[in-house]
Amino acid sequence: MLLDLLKRALPRRFVQNSAAATRGPGISLATALAAYEVGDLDAADRAVGLVLATEPDNARAFHARGLIEYRRRNFPASLAAFRRAVALAPGNADYHYHVAACRGALGDTAQAWRDCEAALALRFDHLPTQHLMAQIALPGRNYMEVLADIHRHLKPRTYLEIGVASGKTIALADRATLAIGVDPAPEIDQRLGANVRIFTLKSDDFFAQHDVPKEFGGGPVDLAFIDGMHHFEFALRDFVAIERCCSPQSTVLVHDCYPLDLRTAARERTTQFWSGDIWRLVLALKKYRRDLAIHTIAAPPTGLALIRRLDPGSRVLAARLDEIAAEFLATDYGVLDADKAGTLNLFPNDWEQIKALLN
Repeated sequence: MLLDLLKRALPRRFVQNSAAATRGPGISLATALAAYEVGDLDAADRAVGLVLATEPDNARAFHARGLIEYRRRNFPASLAAFRRAVALAPGNADYHYHVAACRGALGDTAQAWRDCEAALALRFDHLPTQHLMAQIALPGRNYMEVLADIHRHLKPRTYLEIGVASGKTIALADRATLAIGVDPAPEIDQRLGANVRIFTLKSDDFFAQHDVPKEFGGGPVDLAFIDGMHHFEFALRDFVAIERCCSPQSTVLVHDCYPLDLRTAARERTTQFWSGDIWRLVLALKKYRRDLAIHTIAAPPTGLALIRRLDPGSRVLAARLDEIAAEFLATDYGVLDADKAGTLNLFPNDWEQIKALLN
């Protein structure tokens, strides 16, 4: 999975940096770019060599050579070239990121993490670096792949999704599943089946205005997925409302429960990569609902909480909703510093172990 991530990211960065290079030493790096884009790595390498023959300290040329060697899967040579680019241009976040990416491909994830930190120190909102760090922290299949497997395994009769966005996750519901999505401003670009209904409402309004079991023909919610506002108190209210509509055998999934770092876990968004403070929901449920089975699957990019042993008759949270929300909104991110994995009930991203939770 880590290699797949890097293969998607590296060529794009080469295009951006080499395009800039055509305005400098010029034609040879432009030739390298053209050859690289069509997969002629030997020609690209020769063109880079011409640049380095006359400009042995050209950081962009070393960066290009690193990308060429990476595509050849010659990772030691790729790393050497990337490191040389960093030595020549230490203030370039892209170069630090590519060093990290190459170390990740070589299996040195501890050093890759440190190189990622160097990239973020130069550019705090460097999205490729954040995604690489997420993949290092949570190795394995993306949360959407895990969600798809959960659908296939449970075969839920009913599915409720809070936060539809483009429709990619609700599209995972089988055609035999009655599915409802709730989003105040969906931007659906997927073909959805006749079994799917979208309610263009805020989730609070949806639950206030609709009898959810009735919308599902009288049955409970078998599977739910909370992926709406990235703010804890909204997720808490959504969980309380959904649990009332479930059965003890139902499953609730919550996205974004395992944050990457303090900045991307902030309530106010300042980065492209952002999970918000949904992590607080795990802490609240662990304290006030010890009867629940809560496991945060280590699915990148930001974890997927799986909650079972639901009690639709419980009013523990509802009775103190504002008080609980205030308590955990005041909880500092530092509570995760000592043992983030243990505090957030991190669970292996292994399908056989996940499946056992669902049985």
